Amino acid sequence: MSLLAVGVSHQTAPVALLEQFAMSADDRVKALHELVETDHVSEALVLATCNRIEVFAEVERFHGGVTDVSRVLARQAGATVEELSPYVTVHYEEQALTHLFTVAAGLDSMVMGETQVLGQLRAAYALARDEGTVGRALHPVAQRALRVGKRVHSETGIDRAGASLVSVALDHAEARIGSLQDRPVLVVGAGSMGALAATTLARRGAAVVVSSRTEATAERLAGSVGGRMAALARLPEELAAADVLVTCTGASGLVVSTEVVAAAMAARAGRPLVVVDLALPRDVDPGVAGLPGVHVVDLSLLQSERAAGTAGATATIAAADVAAARALIEAETALLRAEWQAAEVAPTVSALRSQAAGVVDAELLRLSTRLPDLDARARAEVARTVHRVVDKLLHEPTVRVKELAASPGGTDYAGALRALFGLGIDAAVDVETSSLAETVAEAVAVDPDRPGAHS
Repeated sequence: MSLLAVGVSHQTAPVALLEQFAMSADDRVKALHELVETDHVSEALVLATCNRIEVFAEVERFHGGVTDVSRVLARQAGATVEELSPYVTVHYEEQALTHLFTVAAGLDSMVMGETQVLGQLRAAYALARDEGTVGRALHPVAQRALRVGKRVHSETGIDRAGASLVSVALDHAEARIGSLQDRPVLVVGAGSMGALAATTLARRGAAVVVSSRTEATAERLAGSVGGRMAALARLPEELAAADVLVTCTGASGLVVSTEVVAAAMAARAGRPLVVVDLALPRDVDPGVAGLPGVHVVDLSLLQSERAAGTAGATATIAAADVAAARALIEAETALLRAEWQAAEVAPTVSALRSQAAGVVDAELLRLSTRLPDLDARARAEVARTVHRVVDKLLHEPTVRVKELAASPGGTDYAGALRALFGLGIDAAVDVETSSLAETVAEAVAVDPDRPGAHS
């Protein structure tokens, strides 16, 4: 197993850079196929959310895989590998597995403990499966990650305070204008984030209005939360009436201009407006934040608060809950590692037994030529005895090598067995988690003449 994780997230990159990675459904499909068509990536899954873009891949070579994946990400962002290198993180093998499990559990999210990323990972896996870019290596890894995420949320106390990004943003709105009970709130966007926003608002008693480019979708969402639908063309009028605007579309450009908000504020007779922009790239013109009476809550604000440790009470999780979640992740990582190692040693054990069987058959054939008069009953008893002896001699070392391979420590017991019995020796690569700047520099230095090595 050579699992590689390469990505950019809110942990390392500013929102302005994350915006450059915004991917439509078509972009994700294209990226998946670009990845598996490179020299060193055999399988790939792309997790693209509002605060991260990460590739989880099965690679033939570590350095080559990092180089191939980073080039695809750089093309998506319209930048060079060198420009991205300070912001990109790289994890390999067990570190990559632990990172994926941590992401699935919501422990790496902007709001620690949130559950939405688990659904996003499930969708990313489904897309990769449909496109045929996951196979024997990534199928079990993705399935185990989904299991880990589900277990963390159901078996630990992390959900007690693991608020979603939407909930934290709405807490900001309530801190500014008071309770949302019976207040008109306009939600622009009816995708997964829009649905989460509308549902959360309905639970807080808001009067929800949903607007989207696809009116039928907006109408279904509005109906499901007891709200109403408004055509996107009526945005200025609806904005003038709303106390809060929540935007979360998948548009590639601005949806709400400064001019539209300024006109709405002129008709509001001094009533304040809270604008919650959860889209990436952003939906609302940054100039809106400078308008009198407008308070903007966006991903940049939430990112800065998380970095400062001031994301609010709803985002605070007891240390014991985090510790329990991390302990579960560690146990699941160890379990899957043991399964990998057992699978790796199985061919060696099979080869050893096959070699022993070949030796026994050859010796029995020699015996038959030397003792041609031996009767069939005696010959069969000799054969059974020899097979029993060989099986007993091999039983303990084959059982022990499986147990030892599943234990921590990194010793290549299967390799030792292959060496001792002349079964062939495979070279192993040991690479620790590192930064993209180091790994790409090494990869290019090793193979400087590859096309695009200096791009």
